[in-house]
Amino acid sequence: MSLNRAREPRPLLVRADGGPSPLHETEWGPHADPGAVTRTVPAGSLGLPEDTVRALDAWSRARPRDGFTDRPALRAHVGQGMELARRVARNLGPEWVVRYWDEQRRTAKSVCWGCRRLHWTVDAHGEPPHPLDLVVMGEYAYGPLRADGFGDFFPDDPAAALALSDDLVADLYRWAQDIDAVMNTWLGDRDDARQDAAYERLRGEGELLTARLAAELGAGRTVTFGGV
Repeated sequence: MSLNRAREPRPLLVRADGGPSPLHETEWGPHADPGAVTRTVPAGSLGLPEDTVRALDAWSRARPRDGFTDRPALRAHVGQGMELARRVARNLGPEWVVRYWDEQRRTAKSVCWGCRRLHWTVDAHGEPPHPLDLVVMGEYAYGPLRADGFGDFFPDDPAAALALSDDLVADLYRWAQDIDAVMNTWLGDRDDARQDAAYERLRGEGELLTARLAAELGAGRTVTFGGV
């Protein structure tokens, strides 16, 4: 990591304490205690979706002041917190290092903003872990997505770890198939006007898909439309 603190990601610990926000900034650095809270961060101040802010508030307040005595209730609370930590990491992107405190196991793990997994170390993936700058592009016989280091790929490629909704994955596949179908039709009839009209329609669909992809990926990635 850079020695310039201003350019380093900010540490954030997700840990319920019964208060309104379970998000806490912690000490940072090679010798810092990652559990040493420096300040509590209001969930609503980070630009998180409203439903996530409300869920964080409810989850934190649900923790009894003296901790859980019922193990099934503790397991359920830990599972809810883990999913919320993933949502927080996904929305904040690489500008924050999000860690989740597992009260059941009394351990804290880093939450990957890209693949949704929990890791013992921040740099478990190496560099770069996931595509950061994506392009939606329609090209015959190619996948609908592009990124440096990944070439063209499809939206459910496990190496990219985009974790998109089933509907968006299906629509991106369908759009890529329609691109191929237009070219195959043109190879048979050489009707330029029909091809131009079809590509104009597919450009509009591609722009809408680009907006949907950007909305699902959230902060931390850029998404642009590369045309047809």
